[in-house]
Parts: sequence; structure tokens; C-alpha cells
Amino acid sequence: MENLEKILATHSFFADLSPKHLETVAGCAKNVRFEPGEFIFKEGEAADQFYLIRYGQVSVDSHIPSRGDATIDMVHAGEVLGWSWLFPPYRWHFDAKAVTLTRAIALDGKCIRRKKDEDHELGYRLMSFFASIMQDMLQATRMRLVDMYSQPTNV
Repeated sequence: MENLEKILATHSFFADLSPKHLETVAGCAKNVRFEPGEFIFKEGEAADQFYLIRYGQVSVDSHIPSRGDATIDMVHAGEVLGWSWLFPPYRWHFDAKAVTLTRAIALDGKCIRRKKDEDHELGYRLMSFFASIMQDMLQATRMRLVDMYSQPTNV
């Protein structure tokens, strides 16, 4: 657990957390690995984790009727993947797939939700962090959709 705490402490997402909160979060964490082309999660599945990408690249995709699958965002080393674990009904809204070999820290969503409910200071910090991530994701999605729909469809 000590190694995960050290890794989390150096990640910009958790840089401002107290040692107590880092220890709490690390208790919900584990290392994971995804091969190129492997789905990390699929739209509609239970959203029970989020990921700190340590190495690699992940595409976040959505199916657009009459246009097929579209990449909404690319997540790289140092970034966070996933926020659907925070809000009922705890289902993924997009697909996420490893583009390259990807190593990450997976954080158990149920464990983190329980911890943030027990410790409101931790809950506030996490909600603030994820609000920023959600804003960035929504802006990226909007820009890609504007670009996509400005292009004529192949008929």
C-alpha cells in the first residue's frame, strides 16, 4: 500500500490531498494493465472504478447514429479516466479502449464513495477535482461534435 500512496502523492490529481486522505484513497486502489485494443469499460456497463493513467493512451468513444463510432477524447499518462462512478445510476456513458499498452491505478468507486461520504472534507476535494474533469470532458465532446457535424456525411 505504501507504494500506491507514494504514486498517488506524486500524481497531480491527488497532489493537494493530506497524508490521511492519501492513505484513505490508496486503500481503494490497485495497479492494472490493459493491452492495445482492450476495452477498459463499455457504455452501459456498471461504472465501478476510475483510473489514473500512468502510462499509455486511451480513446474515449461514443456511438453516433448514422456516423458510427467517434472518438470523443484521448486520455494520456498523467490524466484521469472516468467519472460515471460518482453519480447514480453508476453506468458508463462512453466506451474506453487502450490504444497502446496502458498501465493505470484503478480506484474502486464503491470504496471511494463510501469513504467520501464518511469524510466530507475528502468528499468535497474529490467532487471539486471531478467537476474540473467533467468540465474538460464536456468541452472536448462539444468541440468534437461541432467538428463532426460540420462535415458532410458520406452518402
